Amino acid sequence: MKIATWNVNGIRKREPEVLAWIEQERPDVLCLQEIKAKTEQVPASLCELAGYWCYWHGASGYSGVSLQVSKSLCPGEPKFSHPEFDHETRVVEVAFDDLVIASIYVPNGGKDFAAKLRFLEAMEGYVAGHRQSGRQIVLCGDMNVARSDADVHPKERKPGVIGQRPDERALFEKVLAQGVVDVARALQPDARDIFTWWAPWRSMRQRNIGWRIDYVLATEHLASRATSCPSFREVGTSDHAPLLATFA
Repeated sequence: MKIATWNVNGIRKREPEVLAWIEQERPDVLCLQEIKAKTEQVPASLCELAGYWCYWHGASGYSGVSLQVSKSLCPGEPKFSHPEFDHETRVVEVAFDDLVIASIYVPNGGKDFAAKLRFLEAMEGYVAGHRQSGRQIVLCGDMNVARSDADVHPKERKPGVIGQRPDERALFEKVLAQGVVDVARALQPDARDIFTWWAPWRSMRQRNIGWRIDYVLATEHLASRATSCPSFREVGTSDHAPLLATFA
């Protein structure tokens, strides 16, 4: 099973490259963030994506998430929904059997840092609730937190800057402590260059001077079956790269 996540920073601008990458990788589940479009503004080629159940959850020009689920994985139309802590079109989840997959876009925190902390606190309860029900869960998306200094290029490490602050890192660790695993880090515990976001200037992406703020988080049973979770730095024109987790 292949589960992908990608902050596209505007789906209308990225339509051709998203379609090309889907055709190339054929993920079973694709989670997109920051689509910046209402459902009726999403290109028809993506709304009517052959072989997928598609759900778009967005508002014009801001935020927004989506989920695409392969019909080979789920022949019948799955149930899409939104947890109570969703606001500003930031969360959509899909459930089938005992598995829940969510596409999540955590607030950046630049305009309202307290709201970001509340969102991360709600994520902790959200994961705990699913774990108590016995469900497997996969959280995919732009979490807007670099877990540690190892997840930031040395030239980009700035103590106290939003995205690297101790308080938000501590809350993110509490989410993980509810029983989900950071798949990319589990597979590459010593890697120091698996970034997913780069500032769009001074050739930061080409030089791989970035941050790791996009994640696939999976419950322990699923995470133990993960075989790869690369960041596709060479793909697309968004400031984020797609991340693709493969599970045996």
